[in-house]
Amino acid sequence: MLFVTLLFLFIVIPTAELVLLMMLGIRIGWMPTLGLIVFTGILGATLARQQGLSILRKIQTEMQNGRPPALEMVEGAMIVIGGMVLLTPGIITDGLGFALLVPGIRRSIANKIQKHFTKSFTTGKGFASSSFRSKKKDDDVIDV
Repeated sequence: MLFVTLLFLFIVIPTAELVLLMMLGIRIGWMPTLGLIVFTGILGATLARQQGLSILRKIQTEMQNGRPPALEMVEGAMIVIGGMVLLTPGIITDGLGFALLVPGIRRSIANKIQKHFTKSFTTGKGFASSSFRSKKKDDDVIDV
């Protein structure tokens, strides 16, 4: 499964991006295509910075109110991913990056991720599962 995912991320998506950029270059010219790549990179960096600062304020507010900022942390990670994806040239990745920077879409995805993790931890399939527990037995303890 990991091999297929890596193949998709490093071969299929870049190839599709290259084909789409070449098609766009043929349609509108290489200078406007290059300008579009630069523009989306700058716009993405600006939006990621703005959204990141907003989430940082929300995290600080949640902590001041004594609540764990779990959802905000997930959203913050999504903003970082969206910003990084927008800096890479391409049409597919730009669509994904901009989607992660839209607060409504990001909140919806973050809620689903949080529900998945909550479900995993309550059913014993999270980090505390038996595969991550120490394999030491009580008789392995050495008292000094």
